[in-house]
Amino acid sequence: MIAIVILAAGASTRMGSPKQNLVYKGQTLLQHAIANALSVTKTVMVVLGANRGDIEYSIKDQPVNILYSSNWPAGMATSISLAVETLLRDYQTVKSIIFMLCDQPFADKMLLKRLITVARDDTKGIVASAYNGTVGVPALFKQKYFPYLLALKGKEGAKKLLLQHADDVLGVPFPLGSVDIDTVKDWEKLTNTNLS
Repeated sequence: MIAIVILAAGASTRMGSPKQNLVYKGQTLLQHAIANALSVTKTVMVVLGANRGDIEYSIKDQPVNILYSSNWPAGMATSISLAVETLLRDYQTVKSIIFMLCDQPFADKMLLKRLITVARDDTKGIVASAYNGTVGVPALFKQKYFPYLLALKGKEGAKKLLLQHADDVLGVPFPLGSVDIDTVKDWEKLTNTNLS
């Protein structure tokens, strides 16, 4: 069984307001990510932190497990470990985890399905999205990497494992993976152009 964890605990400091709530094609970025995740698995977790009250109301009717990382200021590793701990405790049949963000608007269900299919057909322990000459999220981690995910500290993210275990990573082309929304300028560029 595969779980998808949407990491959405950040404070959006460069944006100035919660980017999780930005509306893109009729849905917030977070709702958009949830819809894509639910199209490939019923086991979806959303990790919130900063601005929880402003974000949670928009997804409370979704069939997802909403987790709250009270230690979100310490960095992304706290969200990752919270999700993995919850999965190990409550979803023991999960054998792989896909981590994704809500600020990559083109990380759609087709990409997620591709990651899952490639992982099923290959012996590599990690299947990651490949863009801009590197690999990143969305990324699928098989069960043997769960302890490594739990061991991440502070501001370390899944990228650290992709680099540390490069020989066990298979990249799936995702050219639009470089489009992420961090600033108002990024958002204006997305909404004023037709990349999709």
